[in-house]
This record gives sequence, structure tokens and C-alpha cells, in this order.
Amino acid sequence: MSSQPDRPSSQSISQPHSQFALLKEKRFLPFFLTQFLGAFNDNLFKNALVVLLTFQAANWTSIAPALLANLAAGIFILPFFLFSASAGQLADKYDKAYLTRLVKVLEIAIMLVALTGFLLHSLPVLFGALFLLGCHSTLFGPVKYALLPQHLREDELVGGNALVEAGTFVAILVGTLIGGLLASAEHGELWIAGGGLVVAIAGYLTSRGVPPAPAPDPELRVNPNPLTETWRNIGFARQNRTVFLAIMGISWFWLYGALFLAQFPAYAKSILGGGEGTVTLLLATFTVGIGLGSLLCEKLSGGHVEIGLVPFGSIGLTLFGLDLALASPSVLPTSAPLPVSAVLSQPGTLHVLLALTMLGVFGGFFIVPLYAMMQTRSAPAQRARVIAANNIVNALFMVAGALGAGSLLSAGLSIPTLFGVAALMNAAVAIYIYKLVPEFLLRFVVWLLVHTVYRLRTDGIERIPEEGPALIVCNHVSYVDALIIAAACRRPIRFVMDHRIFRWPLLSFVFRHGRAIPIAPAKEDPAMLETAYAEVSRALADGELVCLFPEGKITADGELSPFRPGVNRILEANPVPVVPLALRGLWGSMFSRKDGTALPRPLRRGLFSRIELIAGAPLPAVAANVSSLQTVVAQLRGDWK
Repeated sequence: MSSQPDRPSSQSISQPHSQFALLKEKRFLPFFLTQFLGAFNDNLFKNALVVLLTFQAANWTSIAPALLANLAAGIFILPFFLFSASAGQLADKYDKAYLTRLVKVLEIAIMLVALTGFLLHSLPVLFGALFLLGCHSTLFGPVKYALLPQHLREDELVGGNALVEAGTFVAILVGTLIGGLLASAEHGELWIAGGGLVVAIAGYLTSRGVPPAPAPDPELRVNPNPLTETWRNIGFARQNRTVFLAIMGISWFWLYGALFLAQFPAYAKSILGGGEGTVTLLLATFTVGIGLGSLLCEKLSGGHVEIGLVPFGSIGLTLFGLDLALASPSVLPTSAPLPVSAVLSQPGTLHVLLALTMLGVFGGFFIVPLYAMMQTRSAPAQRARVIAANNIVNALFMVAGALGAGSLLSAGLSIPTLFGVAALMNAAVAIYIYKLVPEFLLRFVVWLLVHTVYRLRTDGIERIPEEGPALIVCNHVSYVDALIIAAACRRPIRFVMDHRIFRWPLLSFVFRHGRAIPIAPAKEDPAMLETAYAEVSRALADGELVCLFPEGKITADGELSPFRPGVNRILEANPVPVVPLALRGLWGSMFSRKDGTALPRPLRRGLFSRIELIAGAPLPAVAANVSSLQTVVAQLRGDWK
């Protein structure tokens, strides 16, 4: 029996679909509503309690309100350090739908504890409820992100993560706003506890519709020691270098975003001259931006995990972080505090809001692909524990960011200057990560090409095997053929290419870091030729994909040139399946050799010119030879050059 009975079969990535269609699916909607209500309730109770203690502290304790607010934040985040490792073990050992319902039962019990605290007027009981609510979020975190790959196809995973991220930030915003309103209402304590209890019950009811998500490792023995298990979980994450660096990127984003969010109250008051309404405006603007960016990810990535968006997101996070710092008013309005309408009429406010919106949008571009990549590249049996490690590192980064920001502000830095410093640090962190993992920048270059110069349509790309070795053959129309094929295929491909193209100045970075294999004719450099064949054989033996352009050169007239016999030699040494591809529509584009050389008339066909990549059925090695492959590629290409 399959361990993932609710996951649908795969389909071609070229088929159009909308991420919003997932909201109609029983395999997604109950989970989405459950996690939305959970995030909403967390922030409703946490913010309501902070507001209540800020304005009515004297009725509860002699501790200063500012200290109470920081104490509440620390109590809520403490369980992430203590229990994330245990939560990851449970999510790998038990059915995640079952765990989801148990967590919702716990949430109902927590709200009853909170009600007791309000009735007894007991601050320790309320802080105990807040701690338990942090435990609730800690337990649900690994379940939340490890469940998605079991219920969604690979081409739905980015859209699903985008909806979850957008929904989470909307839940944070709405929960924060309603929590503040309830805290200021008459008999606010009862409204807070009652509202939280109703939301918890609603969350449990929606959780009952979450389809089964069987445990990937039911025989797992749970380690009761959270310290040793935390280190073990981080070890699981470090087994895949790219996954671990994705976790570091996610954690950096939460540090960066939390740093901005934490300054909103003081920024609204001391920079914009506003009041509570202005704080809400800033929070809403940033939240809407992240929601928009998250939802746009699915469209910009073509429905697949596209890590090329991560550098794009980091560029925007830096530029608009600096823009926000520079756009901030330098003089406080004399009549502060101002109502929201007056703040909006002040010079520069709209610029600030635009920068904040775009900061959120590019944050969405940055975070959603990283979450999706962490899910898809983690070993299924350890996925929840890897996500638990991510939650632990996230919490560490957020605490470190809060301490660092507090130190800089105490040293006399202004809030806009703090934003500028954070933006420059973001650029430094991004450069460091992309230097360690060039795959991010490589995918960005590829993504940029097929989303600015061309409009790529694919058909049959799912025929390229998801694992194991295969030889890919394709017609050779332009200098960017390899990049277009790389953009369409989610597996890394080793391209065999003419050594002169390999050294082309604009593309050498991409080809070098993509581990392309340079080749030369025997009469020109026989040693390089033999080295290339040996490297191809080694790559196929290692289970990699290798792509070859059998014509041996870029077409000079748009027609197929005779295929060279190198294919036969490769298949004799490594009898692997052969996947024929055909590029259509590239002849006459700026990177083709129409009119003799490439780039004689840049953008002569304009931006977003339509091209296609068609994949044929894989051929066994015994049926693949120069003649048969040329016939198949010619048929796939048809009359469209």
C-alpha cells in the first residue's frame, strides 16, 4: 500500500493551473483553514495580552510594562528552543493528520487555562497559557511544513507554500488587530478568552477534514532528551548542504523581517509622528506586500520550485530596505501624534509605504522557494526533523536579531539608519550564501533569461526521468539553448558544449558553475575530446543527466545539421535511456546566428518572444543511434524553426 494515498499523480508542467484551485481541494483546504486559525489565535491572544498588560499593568503587577512585553515575547518563543526537536520526532513517527487534531485539542485546553487566568486575575496562569500556546505552535510547525509534500504534487508545492505563507501573515495581521481591539473593550479579558476558545474549537473542526498523512518512519524511537535531539536534528539538516543553507536563508529572513516589524511602533511615533493607527497601517502594508509576493511566486516560477527567485528576492530586500531608510522623514511633524489621514498627507509617507510594500513583496519571492526547496530536498523519513531544526535556527536568529537591534539603537543609531545597516548586511549575507552555493545564482540567470527575453512553453518535460542517468539530445539553434533547457528541467544537467561557447564572456560563469563539459573536435584538441568523453561516462555512471547537441555546432541556416557519431560512442560505453528534445522558435532571435553572428540586432523580435521546448518519449540505448535520433528530433521540431 502506498504511504501517500492522497497525493495525486504527476502531470506535465506545461499544463496551466492556479494555486487558488487548491482552496477547492479537500486535500488542502481543511489544512489551510486549520493552520490559518492557529496562527490567528496565537497572535490574537499574544497581542491582546501585551496590550492589556501595557495599558493596565498596575492592575496586574508592579513590573514595568516594557519589561512585561519583552517577557511575554520571550515566554512565547522559549518552547521553540525546548521542544522543536521532540516535535520533529513526533511528526516523523505518527500520522500528521492525527497529530494536527491532537494539537487542536491542546489549543482548546490552553484557551480554558487562559480563561481561568483571567477569572482568577492571575498573571502567572496567563503567562503559563502563553507558554503552552508557544508549545502548540512548536508542535504544529514540523507537521505544518512536512505535511504539504505528502498531499501536493511537485508542481503544486510552490503554490501551496505561497498560500500558507500569505495566509499566515494575514492571520498574524488580523489576529494582532482583533487582539488589540478585544483588549481595549469593556470586559476585554472575557472577550479575549472567549474569542480564543471559539477559534480553537473552529480549528479542531477544520482539522477533522485533513486527509491522512502516514508516518514516514513509524519505527522511530523517540529520544526524550531535547538537547541531544536538537543537535541530532541539526545534523540531519547539515547532511544536505543546500538544504542547510536554505535553512540559514530562511532564518536570516525571519531575523530581517522581525527586525523591521519590531521597530514599527517607535518608527510610527518618532519618525512619522503617528499613533496606534499608523502602527497598524505599517503592519498592514508590510503584510500585504509579503502576501502578494508569496502568491506571485507560483506564477513567476511556472508552478515549480524555482530557486532562481531567491537571489531576485534578496536584491529587492536590499534595495527597498535602503530605500525605506532613505525615504524616512528626517524631521518629526510639529503637531504629532497625528491621525492616519494626516500622516498620509505628509510628504514622503507614500514613498515609505511603497518601499515597505515592495520590501514585503520581495520577501515573499525570497522565502517561498526556500521553504519549498527545504521540503523537496530533505529525506522524507527525516523531513519533519529537518523542519524542526529550521524552527530552532529561526528562533535563534530572531533572538540574536532582537538583541543586535537593541544594542545598535542603545548606541545611538536612529531607526532609519538601523534599516539601512540591516539592508547592507542582507546584501553581504546573500553574497556569502550564493558564493557557497552558485546554484542559486545560476538558476537566477536562467530564470531571468526565460522571463525577460523569451516566453517559454514546454510539452512533455516530465518524460525526463526524475532520478537515474539519462542522455538528452537536442537541436542546436542558439547560444542560450543550454540555459533554456536548464530552465525547463528541475534536475541539474551536465551540458556537453563547444569549448568556444563554454568560454563566451557573458555565459562562462553559468556554464562553469553548472559543471558543463567542454569539448573540441579531434583535429583541434584530441586531448580535450577524450577528456570530455571520459567525463560524460563518469557523470552517467554517477546517475546524472547529460545533455548533448549532436549537430556539434549552432545552426547557421535554421535547419538541422547532420548528427555526429559521438552519441553512438557514449551509448556504447553507457547504455542509458535517451530523451530527445526539440527547441522551436529560437531561429532569428538575438542569440541565434541568423545574419551571420549572434547579437547583431539585440531584441530584434522584442521582449517575451514565444519559444517552445518539446520532449519525446525516452528511447532505450539499443534503439538509439545517430540516424534514429535525428529523425525523432526533426519530427518533434516540425516546421517551426
